[in-house]
Amino acid sequence: LPDIIQSTFFSGYTVFNTIVYSLILVLFILAIIKLFKRIEINPESIIFSLIPFIFLGSSTRALVDNGIFPKTVFLITPGIYIIIGLISILSLLFSVYLYNKRNIDYRKTLFIIGLILIIPNIILFPNLNLKAMAYVLLSWIIATSIFYVVGFFWNLFKDKTNLSIISAHMFDASSTFIAVDFFNYSEQHVLSNALYSLSDTGLSIFPAKIIIIVAVIYIIDQYIDDETVKSLLKLAVFVLGLAPGLRNFLTLAIATF
Repeated sequence: LPDIIQSTFFSGYTVFNTIVYSLILVLFILAIIKLFKRIEINPESIIFSLIPFIFLGSSTRALVDNGIFPKTVFLITPGIYIIIGLISILSLLFSVYLYNKRNIDYRKTLFIIGLILIIPNIILFPNLNLKAMAYVLLSWIIATSIFYVVGFFWNLFKDKTNLSIISAHMFDASSTFIAVDFFNYSEQHVLSNALYSLSDTGLSIFPAKIIIIVAVIYIIDQYIDDETVKSLLKLAVFVLGLAPGLRNFLTLAIATF
């Protein structure tokens, strides 16, 4: 790649490339909305079927971070997520085709395709760091449990999809907190890094995540009437939480300290 592109988009996060990535994401979502309207599938119905594909992208990044895969433009941000996005779309279209022709549940087909694709990455995993994994999982369980209890009193989190979305972002916050505070990792994203610089602890990511994600979920539920748009936005917010969270978690899990 030309040096200016390499330095601008493939050498870490900056304010400029973060804005560009956000604009690309918006355009991608607009295109996907049209796709879902055409195939007449509710995006919310495939949230859990997409988890293996999210794992595929995140585990590939983790393997790159730990030197198991080479660091190329196709295996780092944004290249890896563009590729995974295209694979996911093609897999969805194939799953919907089987559903229309053979009445095979597209959600199961999509999930199985994703499981098959992640097998090579799982095979390549070295010994796991159980201590780091336990720290992240404990933090995540505590954070998610709070919102599970909140769901008894606030309808917003009685909804399983909304609870899944906040849980995905609590997983991301937990993996960031543990990596930064306990294993001497540094935060790469612009906003998270600014919060860490002000507070000197990864714990600051929790209130920031909670305020932003709760506000986003509330706005989507209250002010968006189109069910396809509403469901796709929720799917996008879910992926934006789980993908980096899994990448951090798996990077810690396969790292040696």
